Amino acid sequence: MPLHDCDHDYEHKEGTSMPLSESTVPPPIEPDPHQRTPQPPEPELDLQPKTKETIKPLSQHPSTHLYTLSYLIFFAVFGTLARLGLQSLTFYTGAPIVTGVLWANASGSLLMGFFLEDKNLFREEWGENQETIDEHERLKAHKATKKTIPLYIGLTTGFCGCFTSFSSFIRDVFLALANDLPDPSRDPFSGPVSRNGGYSFMALIAILLITVSLSLAALVAGAHLALACDRFTPVLPFVFTRRILDPIMVILGWGCWLGAVFMAIWPPDRHNLETETWRGAAIFAIVFAPLGCLLRFYLSLFLNAKLPSFPLGTFAANILGTGILGMCYDLQHISGIGTSVVSCQVLQGVMDGFCGSLTTISTWVAELNGLGKRRYAYFYGTVSVGVGLGLLVVTMGSLLWTRGFDTPVC
Repeated sequence: MPLHDCDHDYEHKEGTSMPLSESTVPPPIEPDPHQRTPQPPEPELDLQPKTKETIKPLSQHPSTHLYTLSYLIFFAVFGTLARLGLQSLTFYTGAPIVTGVLWANASGSLLMGFFLEDKNLFREEWGENQETIDEHERLKAHKATKKTIPLYIGLTTGFCGCFTSFSSFIRDVFLALANDLPDPSRDPFSGPVSRNGGYSFMALIAILLITVSLSLAALVAGAHLALACDRFTPVLPFVFTRRILDPIMVILGWGCWLGAVFMAIWPPDRHNLETETWRGAAIFAIVFAPLGCLLRFYLSLFLNAKLPSFPLGTFAANILGTGILGMCYDLQHISGIGTSVVSCQVLQGVMDGFCGSLTTISTWVAELNGLGKRRYAYFYGTVSVGVGLGLLVVTMGSLLWTRGFDTPVC
């Protein structure tokens, strides 16, 4: 039979043509419906900051760590001074609210809300070419990047944290309960006006509600202010902050702290020991303030991530500072210990500086507002206030309700 009359296929092998039978033809491969066809990998979204250098975690950058500490020291000094100054301005005869730290707590919370919501100040730190990224992911990346910037840490943890004080707030709550809250319209050497326990309890509730509600409202107002000023807020140049401002802040931060120490040793009014007030009013406070701020920073850094539903680091800082304030307040109001002007001023400096900077309202209300579930916020807030107040009832109440407080000499 001629080859061209055959309808079979042929396999050409080594120059020969061999006919293939139907039984030897391999069946066609049917696709498995349960097996996915491999697809080329999708390109991943690059959410890293588009900067001239990659921002590494704090522990991997010794220079960044030094800059962060310098910012914290610098802003701890000026945050404490701002708190003490605002307390003096708002504590006057006829003041509608006699808790001077209330306005500092509200102001610090307002600034904290602004810095948390702002998207312009540090735009160059994370990049501007992010239009293709989902808005939620873009904001998430921006907030994550801000937490690694030394200047941002200094403004929020340093200034806002030291501008506000949780320990002073709890102290005022206890003094309201004990009917010993300072009143600018009353002679400091006279006793408090007599009232029953029911009125004292109502005073306690008033201090709690006013401080917590006003601080939370100020936090939200600060966030709205950041959104309203979005188009007007300037962008800090990356080169200026990282190449110029950060190194300068090392000198300013540590220099201001060292200058405060020298002023504590040789105060400007040293010539008159009887009327020496500089150290007790501010200098001792700014000497101890950076210590409290740095301790709070490291407590939050190492403990806050342990329990996502309960910021353990901030809680530990607030409770520790409140307990130390209660002990210093007792020592200051005991005859024989607080009779020396210098010792009384040192105790006041520890309370205003170290305890005031170790504890914070602005971070506390920001955490209350940012916890994922509402019951976590109620639990965290209630435990913080309850433990802090209970600690002062034990430390300060045991002295007040036994022998009483003596009037301090400073």
